[in-house]
Amino acid sequence: MQQTFLEGWHAASVTALGLFWTAFWAFGLGYLISAMIQVFITRARMQRAMGETGPRSVALGAFFGFASSSCSFAALSGTRALFAKGAGFIPSMAFLLASTNLVIELGIIIAIFLGWQFVVGEYVGGVLLILLMWLVVRLTARFAPIEEARERAQAREGGEEEGAGDDMSWRGKLRSAALWGEVAQRYYMEWAMVWKDVTIGFTAAGLIAAFVPRVFFETMFIGGEDPGFFELLAQALVGPVAAFFTFIGSMGNIPLAAVLYGNGVAFAGIMAFIFSDLVVVPVLRVNAKYYGWKMALYILAVFLVVLVATALLLHYGFAFLGLLPSADQVRAVTDRTFFAIDYTFWFNALFLTLSAGFVGWKIKQSGWSFDMGEGALEKTLFVLAMLAYAWLAIGLFVGGGGAAP
Repeated sequence: MQQTFLEGWHAASVTALGLFWTAFWAFGLGYLISAMIQVFITRARMQRAMGETGPRSVALGAFFGFASSSCSFAALSGTRALFAKGAGFIPSMAFLLASTNLVIELGIIIAIFLGWQFVVGEYVGGVLLILLMWLVVRLTARFAPIEEARERAQAREGGEEEGAGDDMSWRGKLRSAALWGEVAQRYYMEWAMVWKDVTIGFTAAGLIAAFVPRVFFETMFIGGEDPGFFELLAQALVGPVAAFFTFIGSMGNIPLAAVLYGNGVAFAGIMAFIFSDLVVVPVLRVNAKYYGWKMALYILAVFLVVLVATALLLHYGFAFLGLLPSADQVRAVTDRTFFAIDYTFWFNALFLTLSAGFVGWKIKQSGWSFDMGEGALEKTLFVLAMLAYAWLAIGLFVGGGGAAP
């Protein structure tokens, strides 16, 4: 039965809110772990270990990235700080790739919306991205103004004091109320960095699930039920293009990736889409401010090459092992029962309580702060997030009595 616009609006709002409800506890768990690691493992320790390019330095860069935030802009800032203070370029890029592709919360969200095969693809792919980046940079480094970029980064990097817990034992850190106060601050900051992206991402996923027909994705992502090499290559190239148009970061893109996969996009196209958060225009502009345009374009080209190659390697590797997932596992996004009294409800209750406690602790320590963000992009995202809230609120009360889409 053909749905009316109001019925579609209602379905889009319920789907968006339901997807967020499904994922909230995973965000909370990931950000709690991330905040604890950021507070209890100091940046100075990271920097001392990453001064030279070699297997140990690259491995440590990847590990510290794994332990850091998945927000692209926070990862860019952390990478600049490490690079400016002496970390090698390749370990710094390993940190950046790991901090946006190997983080815990991202894996949890992918498991919820896409299934275990995509989680394996995300983590194996994250390692492949780093290894291929290492290879490509070794082959092309003569074209990159690395030392000039470091000088520019050092000019932008102000002095930074070390944390209060640098000289404490692990037992002392875990017993320190001051450090747990810093954890509360970091947890709040993690949400403050991504709330606009998450709001827009989940709203977009609901809109697409309710209104966009399957034929659109079949046209945009070239290929059929069994795409050949060039069709997969085209999909892997279209993935970054689709990410450019959403520009909402990897965390907000995961529910949208589930919608895309359920509408016939191949595994390679989805993995390229997920990996593309570092090849979008806002990230390019930030890198240009940090390192200059020549270096920013070099980083963009390296990342684009390695993410397409990684997506293809994953697709053919999973196909060879018989592990390619079925689209049926994510196709019925709008048919889920989102608000049942199940494990999601109890986990969400736990993390809502934890979040309220951390926010209260943060406000008690440093007061309440809220703004639109700096720059035209952040202000645009703020306006879009406010419009998304209005869309969702109104959609809950219209069209609910009609036929299901």
